[in-house]
Amino acid sequence: MVLKRYLPLLALIVVVVLVQLVTTIAGAKYYLTQLTMSAYYALVVVGLSLLMGYAGQISLGQAGFFAIGGYTTAALTTTNLIEHRGGGIVKLLDNLGLLIQIENSYGEQILYLTPWIACIAAISVTVIIAFSIGIPVLKLRGHYLAMATMGFGAIVYRIVLGAKVFGEADGLTNVPEFTLIPGVAVSGKFTARILNYYIAWLIVALGLFIAINLVNSRVGRGLRSLHGSEEGASAVGVDTSRYKLNIFVLSAVFAAVSGIFLTHYNGGIGPSEASVMKSIRYVAVVAVGGMANIWGTLTMGVVLNFLSLRGVFGTYDDAVFGVILIGIMLFAPQGLLRKALLQEIRSLAAPLLKRNR
Repeated sequence: MVLKRYLPLLALIVVVVLVQLVTTIAGAKYYLTQLTMSAYYALVVVGLSLLMGYAGQISLGQAGFFAIGGYTTAALTTTNLIEHRGGGIVKLLDNLGLLIQIENSYGEQILYLTPWIACIAAISVTVIIAFSIGIPVLKLRGHYLAMATMGFGAIVYRIVLGAKVFGEADGLTNVPEFTLIPGVAVSGKFTARILNYYIAWLIVALGLFIAINLVNSRVGRGLRSLHGSEEGASAVGVDTSRYKLNIFVLSAVFAAVSGIFLTHYNGGIGPSEASVMKSIRYVAVVAVGGMANIWGTLTMGVVLNFLSLRGVFGTYDDAVFGVILIGIMLFAPQGLLRKALLQEIRSLAAPLLKRNR
């Protein structure tokens, strides 16, 4: 029984390997770039699926958490500390071996914080902000909650757009590669395309492992009861406030981790990643993938983001996601790939299959 819950994860690993082999043999390794980026974006919607599908809490601020992760690690790893090397915290960090010194193409000495510390700092900042925002905001419900989280996302967008430390409208570039272990680094180098493809999907697999264990635990059952009726869940002893806050923070961490690794992969991040339209896209993916259907959300997240990154939707990219969201809300509010619909299709198809036999 326990092994059965992990079979889809094993199937995903097989598919990931097969896709890499097919694209390599076919001489189409360039597809791996968009598939790598799609994997990171898919991790955001997996976290949002936990929040919306299981806890029943909508958030239009996931792009804000993505940007907090990405911009924090970018700012910490692109700020040159060489002039401050002799004193205070910088000296302590240098003595602890937490700084990296390189020479850029202009012959200048650059001293910056190691990406591991920047990553930990980015996740810590995200957790603090998510808790600070979640405590008051999650007392709201329905469209009030949606508007409050959208307001948070708009605040983050204006901050990164106007703050000099975040590069203002130009964003931050020249973000260094993220060395995970010696010889394995997150970067956009063509020579490391296949390696980064597997790194991205390994991170997604870890996120899915956490999500699978969560939804199949006592906490997962509490979240499902919370989604059905908050009053009913509270009546049977579920600490609804704590559950909502914890799952809100977890979904924010998923988004921040995506932002961190995608920023190092792309070598930079821009304000568009923090826009409200990005958050709407994430909600649209969860809606079409199916509420409380992690695998449906993952599938649609990869497919829609891959098509978007390949330029299939052209200049109508945002409009397409908007139309998808409106259509799903009108005609299939539980999502296209929801489990109940798949079971209905299976039951309708069963008599036809028996007749053909």
